[in-house]
Amino acid sequence: MPEGDSLHRAARRLQPLVGQRLEASSPNPRAQVTGVAEAVDGRLLESVEAVGKNLLLRFEGGLVVRSHLRMSGRWRLDPRGKTRSGLPWLVLRGEEVEGVLWNGPVLAFESRSLGRLGQDVLGTDLDVASVVARLRSAGDRPLGEALQSQRLVAGIGNMWMAEALWEIRVSPWARVRDLPDEILAEAVAAARRLMQASLADGRPGRNVYRRAGRPCRRCGTIVSSRGQGDANRTAYWCSGCQEEGGGGPVA
Repeated sequence: MPEGDSLHRAARRLQPLVGQRLEASSPNPRAQVTGVAEAVDGRLLESVEAVGKNLLLRFEGGLVVRSHLRMSGRWRLDPRGKTRSGLPWLVLRGEEVEGVLWNGPVLAFESRSLGRLGQDVLGTDLDVASVVARLRSAGDRPLGEALQSQRLVAGIGNMWMAEALWEIRVSPWARVRDLPDEILAEAVAAARRLMQASLADGRPGRNVYRRAGRPCRRCGTIVSSRGQGDANRTAYWCSGCQEEGGGGPVA
């Protein structure tokens, strides 16, 4: 699933459309039923911003369109009128370029659900202490699971959780209740730092994510993987150099 850095990258990509009155269409029949294209056609796009794993497109008249990419969605910026095969969910045509949403399973007018989100880990005004306070509410849950709870901190997914915890040498199975505030803050800061680097150069480095069965780049121990939490997202970790903290599965 695209994580916060991917959404911020998409928001940057669509900036050339901001300030323009756009032509909108939904070639995909599944997207047509949302009514989004009809509603925004001919409206001025006032801003595009990422909030966690959501992309918000604000149009004149107070109309806000929320896009969530789930597993396969992607926003592109193409020259206006580009010939393409397939049926994109939404096409927003500006004077010279057009924003194209492919495989966008969530396209809606509401943004009320965003009020339940934690702070965006890539937000310019991120308050790490407040994020730590929210994480504390996770109690007995493993840290790897808590970091992916969007109501606690928005934007971190499976990959950046794994990479951030490898960076600070803490296991994703360590229980939040057993960790000091300093460790929780380090985890959030590491995720933010790594995601910012990815956003800057577009080439995320992988030290542990999807490297199960291969030697840890740091200590040589074989990297482990196992499903975690109700969503059963795969956690990746090195049992050799990531402390278990409150205990959890071993390699």
